[in-house]
Amino acid sequence: MWDTSKDYRLKVAEKSIEDFIRVVEGSNLRGSWNKKQVRLIAKNMNPDIQTLYYSYVSPQELAKTPQMDNLLKAVDEIIENLGGEDYAKKFQSELNRQEREKLDLPLSKMKFFFNTIRGLPDRLMLGEIDDPVIGVDIVVGELVSVSKHQKTDNLMVCNVNLGKRAITVITNDLTVKDNDHVAVSLLPPSEFMGIASEGMFLGAGEGILKDVEGQLGSLPQHIDVNAFNETRNLVDAYIKD
Repeated sequence: MWDTSKDYRLKVAEKSIEDFIRVVEGSNLRGSWNKKQVRLIAKNMNPDIQTLYYSYVSPQELAKTPQMDNLLKAVDEIIENLGGEDYAKKFQSELNRQEREKLDLPLSKMKFFFNTIRGLPDRLMLGEIDDPVIGVDIVVGELVSVSKHQKTDNLMVCNVNLGKRAITVITNDLTVKDNDHVAVSLLPPSEFMGIASEGMFLGAGEGILKDVEGQLGSLPQHIDVNAFNETRNLVDAYIKD
């Protein structure tokens, strides 16, 4: 029997809901949107998470439960009440440049929440895996633009194509370049001197992996197990924070 109460995928999903509610309650989100309804829908997701925690069925069965359907529907309803899929652009259009920079991290946290819940069924379908790394998506990406951080020469700002979407990742590997194929852990966003990083490149030894096999947006192939160590530690820390 699979111990669903200890499934890292559910733990990360639950924490992402908590963080989303904090963003909604504490960020400068202007414009036409239904804050009360967004907050209510998000809070009502918790009973479904709790039911999944104590169902004690296989991960594959979890992915097909009514509770999982409810979580996915809730995300769609939240986005609708935010003003649609382009909610981020709408919020940013209400602000000046300085205000937009302050909203970068909160919006990235919102995206992390949406993607975490939407990707939960696929991660559950991977089966009984007792490892923190299974709590987040790890996918193949391609660097489409790379530039030095405006505030330091020790960091690079990378625009990463994941196939169906693009994210920003900050790295201290100064050798990254356009067209590198990388493995990306889609971690809870962190801010580096005013820029939100939406993930972390995998690496084992010196530097990151730059010739990763696999289709964009899919699981990377033939990765050294040691490359997952930092992701494992960061996911574990995120859950316990």
